[in-house]
Amino acid sequence: MKVRLIIAIVLTFVFTSIARSQEPAASPTPAPKPAMSRAQSQRIIIATEKKLWEAWKNRDLKPFKATLSSDSVMIGDAGVANKTEALKALEEPCEVKSYELSDLKVLFLNSSAALLTYKSTQDATCGGQQVPATVWSSSAYVLRGGKWLAASHQETPAK
Repeated sequence: MKVRLIIAIVLTFVFTSIARSQEPAASPTPAPKPAMSRAQSQRIIIATEKKLWEAWKNRDLKPFKATLSSDSVMIGDAGVANKTEALKALEEPCEVKSYELSDLKVLFLNSSAALLTYKSTQDATCGGQQVPATVWSSSAYVLRGGKWLAASHQETPAK
């Protein structure tokens, strides 16, 4: 009887040791989402800028609210404006008959910052004043939370 008890204890230790020495099976984890390629980012940035111009034409502030970064800075003939001030300025009545963007180029400053430059021609009035017909523009974009956001925009009338 004592022998059986000793064998039972020894077998318990052996099986416990074997069970503890086994590595747990790896739980399947989702593969990490691949980073956006520069080509994908470039397409998204240009499409976003065009979407904002279309929103300006249609007097739709929703895309601006969703796309401007919280710390965005807009620079125009009236000075420098933060996001809140820029959204308020966009409420000014503008009539945009037409616009065209050309010479669009994206310069990546690093993997999460890019500068978009382009020329725009427009037939528009804001607050009863004709806006410059042709301007050179730059928009800075930042990648935050997997989304490209407009961090800054500036326009210079073309000569």
